[in-house]
Amino acid sequence: MTTRRQFLAGGAVLLGAALAERATAAPEIQSRDSSDTASPLFNGKAYTPVVTPNGWTLPPRLNNGVKEFHLVAEKVKREFAPGSTINCWGYNGSTPGPTIEAIEGDRVRIFVTNRLPEHTSVHWHGIRLPNGMDGVGGLTQPHIPPGKTYVYEFTLKRSGTFMYHPHSDDMVQVAMGMMGLFIVHPKNPKERPVDRDYCILLHNWDVEAGTATPKSSTMTEFNLWTFNSRAFPGTAPLLAGKGDRVRIRIGNLSMHDHPIHLHGYDVHVTGTDGGWLPKSAQIPEITINVPVGAMRAFELIADEPGDWPMHCHKLHHTMGPMGHNIPNMLGVQHDDIVHKINRLVDGAMAMGETGMAEMQEMKMALPENTLPMMSGDGPFGPLEMGGMFTLLKVRDGLARDDYRDPGWYRHPPGSQAREIDMP
Repeated sequence: MTTRRQFLAGGAVLLGAALAERATAAPEIQSRDSSDTASPLFNGKAYTPVVTPNGWTLPPRLNNGVKEFHLVAEKVKREFAPGSTINCWGYNGSTPGPTIEAIEGDRVRIFVTNRLPEHTSVHWHGIRLPNGMDGVGGLTQPHIPPGKTYVYEFTLKRSGTFMYHPHSDDMVQVAMGMMGLFIVHPKNPKERPVDRDYCILLHNWDVEAGTATPKSSTMTEFNLWTFNSRAFPGTAPLLAGKGDRVRIRIGNLSMHDHPIHLHGYDVHVTGTDGGWLPKSAQIPEITINVPVGAMRAFELIADEPGDWPMHCHKLHHTMGPMGHNIPNMLGVQHDDIVHKINRLVDGAMAMGETGMAEMQEMKMALPENTLPMMSGDGPFGPLEMGGMFTLLKVRDGLARDDYRDPGWYRHPPGSQAREIDMP
């Protein structure tokens, strides 16, 4: 005989199976291989959507009140900057993967298809969720085998800036670029309003000169440093109209801490991994250290027009591929050494007698697919930067929905440093 309790329990199992079956109908895969900055997904939203410089936001599918997303873990090629395309791993054709954007209180369902040559999983870094959805392969779930699709489902309990990345073969998969941002907006759009909202992921790579595949076993000695897997001069600028309130969210999944410095402004840190900071805890800063595995959100009022650099203040992180154990040749005359070396190796040159700027001026030939240590030209000559470097471009009269690069800033007369004659 079947009791009422057994009947209801059986019905619940059948209902659960039906829901699980329905959940397996994953949304169409949306992919992107461009390094251009995608326009924000406005669509009449009450909040200001985020913009991922050199990246994009994954549009959801609404299914009976649940926001559904589809991530595909796969090999990708990423142009770090013109002249350098790197073999990476990522999601939906890009590294970092597409930004996921939702609202506090949303129920989300995220399908993950594995097209890698090994198993994987996805950990939702900083998000409060059931233990079985935490994405640690071998502990909270089986690893996702190649060719298989798993589904994660949970309710977003708090707003903030979060990340996603594998917890399977972590060192290899994260080192190869598997990561993304997960932005959760407050349920009340009037709670933390801004006019422009940017998000950036920091990462490091070790790519030997003339090659295209990162060394995933490197622990500390990296030679490429990126904002959203782009190195200057390939990084897109952040734009703001004069008077805009701007939020910049920065997550760090590299192996180093990064003191991010913004010229021209003092900012207030408004958010950390643990949540939003009350005004009483917000102190003015010009350099914000972003620890490994952490995030920081900071805000400013864009009241000073200009092209303002934003970069890591570990200055070797604002350079391109560098060799280690380079001899110190500063102040050492070595013209005679060059002539002797050229007898053995035609075209060899010694560098560093007067500083590294001479390398930028010489425009020396490099191995194929290798960025120079310093690169990028500004309106007044070489910028001599690379890696973790970009610009905040503040302009008068820039429309709130305009994210086109306005070009170089034109300084008002009398507002620029200039040469003078000394007696």
